[in-house]
Amino acid sequence: MKLLIYHISQGHKILIQIDSDCDGYTSAAVLINHLNCLFPGYVQNNVYYRIHSGKQHGIILETIPEDVSLVIAPDSSSNDYEVHKKLHERGVDVLVIDHHEAEQVSPHACVINNQLCDYPTKSLSGVGMVYKFCSFIDELMNVDYADQFLDLVALGMIADMMDLRDFETKHLINRGLENIRNPYFKGMVDKQTYSLKDGITPIGVAFYIAPYVNATIRMGSQEEKLLMFESMLDFRGYELIPSTKRGCKGQEETRVEQACRNCTNIKNRQTKARDAALETIEHIIKEKNLLDNKILAIKLDTFAADKNLTGLIANQLMAKYQRPVLLLNKTENGWEGSGRGYDKSKFDNLREFLKESDLVLYAEGHANALGVGIADMHFADFVDYSNRELADFDFTPCYKVDFIFSGSDFRGTDIVEIAELKSLWGQGVDEPLVAIEHINVYAGNVVLMSPDKSPTLKITLPNGTSLIKFKSSQEEYEKLRSETGCITINVVGKCERNIWNGTVTP
Repeated sequence: MKLLIYHISQGHKILIQIDSDCDGYTSAAVLINHLNCLFPGYVQNNVYYRIHSGKQHGIILETIPEDVSLVIAPDSSSNDYEVHKKLHERGVDVLVIDHHEAEQVSPHACVINNQLCDYPTKSLSGVGMVYKFCSFIDELMNVDYADQFLDLVALGMIADMMDLRDFETKHLINRGLENIRNPYFKGMVDKQTYSLKDGITPIGVAFYIAPYVNATIRMGSQEEKLLMFESMLDFRGYELIPSTKRGCKGQEETRVEQACRNCTNIKNRQTKARDAALETIEHIIKEKNLLDNKILAIKLDTFAADKNLTGLIANQLMAKYQRPVLLLNKTENGWEGSGRGYDKSKFDNLREFLKESDLVLYAEGHANALGVGIADMHFADFVDYSNRELADFDFTPCYKVDFIFSGSDFRGTDIVEIAELKSLWGQGVDEPLVAIEHINVYAGNVVLMSPDKSPTLKITLPNGTSLIKFKSSQEEYEKLRSETGCITINVVGKCERNIWNGTVTP
């Protein structure tokens, strides 16, 4: 606090480094919005912000202008020890407001980090820590501005998958979602009205808002990323700028209107790029018989998937082939990319398995979502090692359910009651899975909707409950039809409710 106020009082230039994810963008936006409430003239003339050109993280020394006296790194840089030291030697102060784990507190920076102190709520992300910092400033200055930005706090913490079992984290998210006022967040909620028809919940934000932010950061141009960030700033979001909307040349529109439209277009571009890459990769898998291996390890030597999409593509492959996946691009170090463990099997820690092999350059990140590097000379050895160590391992999916009902006597109202609790679910508080056993399916109560476009299977049960499976197939539909009797199945799914003309059905 003293460090920041000193530089503001001296009229020094401050640079805020925006980190390359939703938490990073919202962290920087909350900090700038809050400071603008206190010192608008200073902020709009002396505070600068920088967006990374790719998916880099932390402070990049070469990008710090000579006339900057303070660099602020929200949601990053706790372990940029060498960068802090070199900036200190240049006479530049560094303020880190972060939540990532680090070995120690940097001796050459002022570090605020809930992982490096005894603060009890470890699940506050970068934007949560920025909120705490701004709240402290409010307390000292006898004002109340920080709570205005709790909607961005909620967006950032949901996108960063913070644990909702912690009371403070869940409380801040609840308060933020109750009053969405930020230009960008409000604009995206308006665009996603249909998808958010159950209300604005943590799961809804995680599925229908955060991915658009992440898509823009991954696939957008520098101009598009800057446009999105500035639409999160209260004093810039509603400014009029030249319209880029088709047929509106020479007209104006608000910055946030353009940013929200851009995000939708970029997300569509990302989906097309992902699907095109998947088609090529699946051809490689088939051509090289890679499904013969226990871990699906794919080298993209003749085809390089966009490095910003490897994680998304690896997720798709993991879900389809129900096994761990390594999706690797050729680099000067060998093969580098993304690893994804299959979380529905009992193989619950891909990162640990990779490290124990002693055949990888690195395996860093989460247990089942990580970055991986393998030297070319060790790749074949790793495949052999995996096949040998996992020879008897069965990757058949195992679903841990919260309720098991019988198809003959369960009540549809139970499904509705669970569906009405959607505001509770999120990271660490998983939405319940329900199993219904011994369901009798007759030819007359199963239909395949939209068979030529997006096949959706629907089974209607005697008590009025509908079982819906998206991305089904004609083959699956035919297997469930018996002209002489019935087929008995078990079903695992999540609870939804449908409202039509005031009538609620499970």
